Amino acid sequence: MKTFDYNIILIGFMGTGKSTIAKKLSYMHRLEVVEMDEEIVRRQGMSIPDIFAEHGEEYFRNLETELLRDLQSRGGKVISCGGGAPLRAENVSLMKQNGRVVLLTATPESVYERVKNGKNRPILNGNMNVEYIASLMEKRREKYEAAADVVVATDGKVIWQICEELTQALKKG
Repeated sequence: MKTFDYNIILIGFMGTGKSTIAKKLSYMHRLEVVEMDEEIVRRQGMSIPDIFAEHGEEYFRNLETELLRDLQSRGGKVISCGGGAPLRAENVSLMKQNGRVVLLTATPESVYERVKNGKNRPILNGNMNVEYIASLMEKRREKYEAAADVVVATDGKVIWQICEELTQALKKG
C-alpha cells in the first residue's frame, strides 16, 4: 500500500537534492518518479541547454507549466521540479491542486560543490561561483518559501535522514 495518495512535489534551487531524494522516496513509498527536466527533454527531443539556446527561457518555462498541468490528474507520484518551476504563480497553483510541496534547501556553498562539474545548468552559464549562486538563491527564496508546505534542509544529512524527516513532516499534515 502506498503511504501517500497525493503527489509529493519537490522544489528548490538546483543542487539541493531534488532528484536524489525523489528516487529514494519512490523506493521507500512505492511512488512513481517524474523528473520534470528529464520528461521535458524526452518530449522535446533535445537537451535543456539546447532548448534554452534555440527557444529561450520563456519557452522552457511554458513547457514546465504544461507538464505540471498534465501531472495533476492523479496522485501517487514524486515530482522533482526544475529550480525555476515554482517562480510562476500558475505553477504553484497547479502543484497544490493534487500535491504537497516540499522545499529542499542547502547553503550556496553546498550547491556550488554539488553542481560545479555539471554541464546541464544553463542558468549558471558563465557564473559558476558561490557569489552568483547565493545571489540567485536569495532572489528566489521568497517564492520558494511561499510555495512550500514543508521545508527540509539537506546540508550535513544523509539521504535516508532527509527522506525520513520529509516523510514525518508530511504525515503530521
